[in-house]
Amino acid sequence: MSAQANIYDYPEYYDLVYGSDWESEYEFLLDCFDRYLNKKPKHIFEPACGTGRLLYRLGIEGYTVSGNDLNRKSIEFCNRRLADHSLPELAFVGDMSDFKLEQPMDVGFNMINSFRHLSSESQAVSHLKCMRESIVERGIYVLGLHLSPLAGETCDEESWTATQDGLSITSRLWLVNRNLQARFEEYEMSYQITTLDESTEITDKLKFRTYTAEQFEKLIASSGFEIEEVHDFSYDVDHSFFLNERIEDAVFILRAV
Repeated sequence: MSAQANIYDYPEYYDLVYGSDWESEYEFLLDCFDRYLNKKPKHIFEPACGTGRLLYRLGIEGYTVSGNDLNRKSIEFCNRRLADHSLPELAFVGDMSDFKLEQPMDVGFNMINSFRHLSSESQAVSHLKCMRESIVERGIYVLGLHLSPLAGETCDEESWTATQDGLSITSRLWLVNRNLQARFEEYEMSYQITTLDESTEITDKLKFRTYTAEQFEKLIASSGFEIEEVHDFSYDVDHSFFLNERIEDAVFILRAV
């Protein structure tokens, strides 16, 4: 059986696939706190937090954590999990390009490309403005995204598999259309869901805004942030890069100035 549906309406499946490989990102964030902040942060915010796969673990560590997401089902899943660990249910439904927090944060993070769901320059600028207003001066925003390299090969298809308690999910993402002049990429994404009794496939279509290294630098230049450092998806805080036209997987340490 197969169906066309919103991938994000299935937070249990999303979390199984993408929550299974959490440890490297989590340890990287802790390393970033040590490396780029002059004191241990207290308040952490994740825009487009989804299921909160990293957020609740940071909460268990003792940080005060909150996040927002457009998808109500994901937020409900996230808050249930926070509650299961006796943590405040501080995730809320909201637009990552139009929000205001009551309490300033020490750190913001968005690790896996959600920023590129913002389809226009004005939305991206508005998001960065919201984040800058939400983060204390000299705080950091850890932002991970795929850039569009102008040299070398690109990765146009990825897949992930995870299994738990008789449930197996294979997620696949593949490029359908890329237009760097118009600044967008279109992908299809699927979940192949297998249990002992049946197999089901869910497919969805996703559209991402593209950024070359130069375009991203230009965006940040007037955002109230500065690029402190650039890492990649190996999540090694001791391994950094100069921004160049070959970089594809980038994690930016943005400093609030």
